[in-house]
Amino acid sequence: MIRILATAIIIIFVSSLFIGCGTKEENFTTITIWHDKEDEVVAALQAELDKLAPEIIVDLERKSGLTEALKMVGNDPNAAPDMYLFAHDKIGVYAEMGILSPITNFIPKEKLDDYIDITVKAASYKGETYQLPIYFETLLFMYNKEYMTDDEVPKTTDELFLYMQRNTVGGRYGFVEQHSTAYYSTGWIHGFGGYVINENGEAGLDSQETIDALSYHLKFVKLMPGESEYSTVNTLFREGMADATIGGPWMVPTAREAGIDLGLAPMPIVNETGLPIAPYTGVQGVHVLKVAEQRKHDEIVKVLQVLMNKEIGIALAKESGCAPALESCYLEDDIINDDMVMIMKNVAEKSVPMPNIPEMDVMWTVTSNLLVDINMSKAEVNESCQKAQEQANDLIAAMK
Repeated sequence: MIRILATAIIIIFVSSLFIGCGTKEENFTTITIWHDKEDEVVAALQAELDKLAPEIIVDLERKSGLTEALKMVGNDPNAAPDMYLFAHDKIGVYAEMGILSPITNFIPKEKLDDYIDITVKAASYKGETYQLPIYFETLLFMYNKEYMTDDEVPKTTDELFLYMQRNTVGGRYGFVEQHSTAYYSTGWIHGFGGYVINENGEAGLDSQETIDALSYHLKFVKLMPGESEYSTVNTLFREGMADATIGGPWMVPTAREAGIDLGLAPMPIVNETGLPIAPYTGVQGVHVLKVAEQRKHDEIVKVLQVLMNKEIGIALAKESGCAPALESCYLEDDIINDDMVMIMKNVAEKSVPMPNIPEMDVMWTVTSNLLVDINMSKAEVNESCQKAQEQANDLIAAMK
């Protein structure tokens, strides 16, 4: 009996040693980051973040419907991620919901001085910065060198219009764009000094600048196809039926795969104002959920420190054509010699950060409907702008 009892004690003791060893091996913290990014971006980030292992395991989890999911579970410590990687334009919504922590709770504020100004501006809302910028993207003037030579690239909108008149014939187009989609056409409004919505949440669709911009833009629209969706514009350009377009960097891979000798250029200057066509710029970066701050503050600091390394920006530029948000990246030969990244930086410095205020949510649809009325339904510009402004004001008031 004594021998059996002794044996049992030994077994329990040895088992406890193994259990103790297992606990020690699993002594790590997992940081979950939701995202919706392409594989090349994720791979570049994961390669650097894996260097935090084994103490910190970073799980970049692809999440469909990310923005709506955060609205549902952003305050739930059992369902929310610790961080998310997304564009800056939802910052105002989530800040008002109270689910975000300022990024300066984790990194010194002066570290933001190392970033391109427009990226920090985009990441800020009501005096707080809620995003660590990683890269940015904006629309680019693209042209097919087989049809438009470098010498023919328009420096002004008058030059662009003349080129379109000469080269839009027989089912071919000198220039095409998504002329009736808000994200694409706001560049023309900004080129006249107008705005869709200002930082105070006030719509600007009936301002004289907006009316002048849409009236001026109309003559260009008349030399483009009536259908202006992404698939139509992309197909026309990719198949050599359009000499030039305004599109995002996401169009570049398909254009090059189609064998297009692709040229990129700064946006034309609007002759009437001396301002360039100025599209929106979107800043992609990481945000921290408030529910993660107390539980994982120190680990989140370490993750952010890795994401602040310029090696990440350089890797993203190489792998996916992303324009790094960190200024120091633009001292590296790999970046300086990358035409697309440098053109994107040039355009972004003259562009407008996509509004991150909650009121912008209603402006996308109102503005696109306004553009369809004017460009495709031939509605009178002034009257259409007045009606759109009234609708925007009503929707914004209802939000409040």
